[in-house]
Amino acid sequence: MKNETNPATGLSYYSDAATGPGDTDLPLVEQARKGDLDAFEQLVVKHQKKMLNIAYRLIGDYEDACEAVQDAFLAAYKNLGSFRGDSKFSTWLTTITLNHARNRLKQVRSRRLHIARSLDEPVRTDDGEIKQDPPSNEPSALDRLEARDIGLTVRGCIEALERSYREVIILRDLQDLSYEEIGAVLKTRPGTVKSRLFRAREAVKECLKKALEDFLGS
Repeated sequence: MKNETNPATGLSYYSDAATGPGDTDLPLVEQARKGDLDAFEQLVVKHQKKMLNIAYRLIGDYEDACEAVQDAFLAAYKNLGSFRGDSKFSTWLTTITLNHARNRLKQVRSRRLHIARSLDEPVRTDDGEIKQDPPSNEPSALDRLEARDIGLTVRGCIEALERSYREVIILRDLQDLSYEEIGAVLKTRPGTVKSRLFRAREAVKECLKKALEDFLGS
């Protein structure tokens, strides 16, 4: 197995992870390289839902996920000339999308931290400063009811994972990528992917177990 790095995009991948029997995207990629915008639009239509799903699962905000995916497709179009076909186009595109989603996630967390700090700042009035009463951390009755929905609980458990574990469980269990494809996207070996996936699944199971115990005890 040979690890290569694309100097134009900085993307690294395992060359045998990838192509598989016939990448059906290649004809469209070749047309898009020649300036055929309709061909690239077909690639966008084909893959945008999957890329948005990946970005949303990682970021947790729909609007930010849309922007990350838009940026990813723009980057992919600009770098089509550097795509050599050593990996599937979808694998290459997933790598770009994941990178943009990571960057967007950092921005989202920074923004949330800024908002939280702003809420803690005292309010200046004619009578001096008034310390704001911070919102309660206790979930509302509606929040508690929604938390009983298993789908929301699972999503919450996945979002609580460390990023490296969250990425691998999204790509494997939610997007059904092979270990080799995930290794190509995350620039790591399939064995490491399997190890992370095992730990991620165990963490999710423990989270669900605790959520069930809390529900039964409420």
